[in-house]
Amino acid sequence: QAVKLSSQVYLEAYTSILPVNKERLEMFYGKEIIVADHDMVETQAEEILYGADKQDVSLLIVAYPFSTTTHIDIVLHVCPSGIPLHMIHNASIMNAISACGLQLYNFGQTVSLVFFTDTWKPDLFYDRIHKNMGLGLHMLMLLDIKAKEQSKENLAWGRKIYEPPQYMSIPQAISQLLEVESLHAKSILSPKMALAIALSHIGCDAGSNNTQQCIVCGMLEQLSEQPPESFGEPLHSLVIVEKRLHHLEVVYVEEYAVCREMWRRVSAKVYGCVLD
Repeated sequence: QAVKLSSQVYLEAYTSILPVNKERLEMFYGKEIIVADHDMVETQAEEILYGADKQDVSLLIVAYPFSTTTHIDIVLHVCPSGIPLHMIHNASIMNAISACGLQLYNFGQTVSLVFFTDTWKPDLFYDRIHKNMGLGLHMLMLLDIKAKEQSKENLAWGRKIYEPPQYMSIPQAISQLLEVESLHAKSILSPKMALAIALSHIGCDAGSNNTQQCIVCGMLEQLSEQPPESFGEPLHSLVIVEKRLHHLEVVYVEEYAVCREMWRRVSAKVYGCVLD
């Protein structure tokens, strides 16, 4: 109802993606929706806020509004202006992740995994996995997306030409994780002993856009050998399972295992779970 009563409606469309297109949203709300891309959200927030002191303006966020610093920055633009702010809470992978069968209170810090390049391979996440491991806490990893990005050449020449969108796949994510493991060699991401859960479109049912929830679990090595299409459509997330693994979690998650026998064996021998 808040959207329908708004004079202007924006859809933030670069920190995540919707499983439905803009036109379908416009039909539902009966409103024209303006797509707010990277440039608008990051550098032109004033354009979104223009006129909001006299009329209602809505900014639609995929997932929870305050999950990223990007959205908090927009709020910081609003507060000094005296424009009233009303936030409507939303679902997010940060809580929907429990659909995989792991308990939310057994998760540690969440990290993002970005695309590596030949010259840039950030590995801060490795130390955070190590810290989570020390506490026995699972880690949610959010896999990178590149939407409406420019090549270095087009950026240098100021040409508004954009590269095709890219979404990090589960095999690519695991490949990067194991690459960093080989450099640090702390044996916290062993391909044959570390369990992980791959997820996409949690909470979605197959509809007219043929998008549905997908969960697959197994050892890192097993997941890396699966074809990308077996993990469903992007966006993807990956959970690194740690030692605070309850036997009921093992039983619940095995429904999604590449190989149930191996999932149970590693859970028992490496993670110390007592199973029937």
